[in-house]
Amino acid sequence: MKLYVGNLPYSYKDQDLRTLFSAYGNIASATIIIDRQTGRSKGFGFVEIEDDNLAQTAVSEMNEKDIDGRNIKVNEARPMTDKPRERFGGRDSGRSWDRR
Repeated sequence: MKLYVGNLPYSYKDQDLRTLFSAYGNIASATIIIDRQTGRSKGFGFVEIEDDNLAQTAVSEMNEKDIDGRNIKVNEARPMTDKPRERFGGRDSGRSWDRR
């Protein structure tokens, strides 16, 4: 099961996230999302725990837990949608953002 982990300390790396959730079974992947322009963490990531029951336990035990002064948010990750992302506060700037 893939979990979303938000409000992480910006200093966290993939290995820190893996270590944080290692008590909940075998971690298939742990990834901190990085801003492409700045190269810095966006403060959230994803953890994939192989055992769904242990993943549910991780959600209930880790959600709102204080990690380095920040209450992290943990829940089951939702699949990405094809919904276009809003830019510039939801207004169309007249520019084309097609990256084909």
